[in-house]
Amino acid sequence: MKKALPYFLWFFLAPLAVGAGILLAGERGIAFAVLALVLLSLAPFFLRFEKEKHTAAELTVLASLVAFAAVSRMALFALPGVKPVTAVVILAGMLLGKAAGFAVGALSALVSGFAFGIGGFTPFQMLGWGLCGVLAGVLAPLLKSTWFLLLYGGLSGVLFSLVMDLWTAVSLDGGFSISRFGSVLWTSLPFTVLYALTNMLFLLLMKKPAFRIFGRLKRKYGIFGEEG
Repeated sequence: MKKALPYFLWFFLAPLAVGAGILLAGERGIAFAVLALVLLSLAPFFLRFEKEKHTAAELTVLASLVAFAAVSRMALFALPGVKPVTAVVILAGMLLGKAAGFAVGALSALVSGFAFGIGGFTPFQMLGWGLCGVLAGVLAPLLKSTWFLLLYGGLSGVLFSLVMDLWTAVSLDGGFSISRFGSVLWTSLPFTVLYALTNMLFLLLMKKPAFRIFGRLKRKYGIFGEEG
């Protein structure tokens, strides 16, 4: 996608929005962080909406990906640590660009949250999956290799788990300490390993279909330029 936000802005603004939400605390802080992340997700598309004819088509594709990721998460709710969301987000970022990766990651967390519940953890989920998508866009040339893609899938599982463990450590008493965070990391380690491994499995299963479908969308409709 041309003229998308420089990727480093997501790494700066997204954590800043979540941090501001923590400081505000309560429902007001949650609402602020969620709104800020939604705007950050959609801003690149709406800024171009009146300038480029393909933006509406791109938003349609994004909505479909978000719906697919959310439904897949709900379908496997009984299996903790086994969720295809990260794989969908990585493929979106890798094949459609950084902006699409962040949008699919953040909005998938929000949309599926209407089924699982929305709380203080929701901005952290949006942040974790959004950053996984941005990084996939940044590393897209490397991820064309199946081995690098699988490695990144495993590391993304660890990254997302670290973000959620940070929320757990902060939510216990509203503060943060290294020792508490370390305890949370150790306790959640089995789930983190499981999540990393299942991300790799989902990527292995979804890579070829995703390359075929997304490649056809780009060729046929000319949407999602290389800068996205």
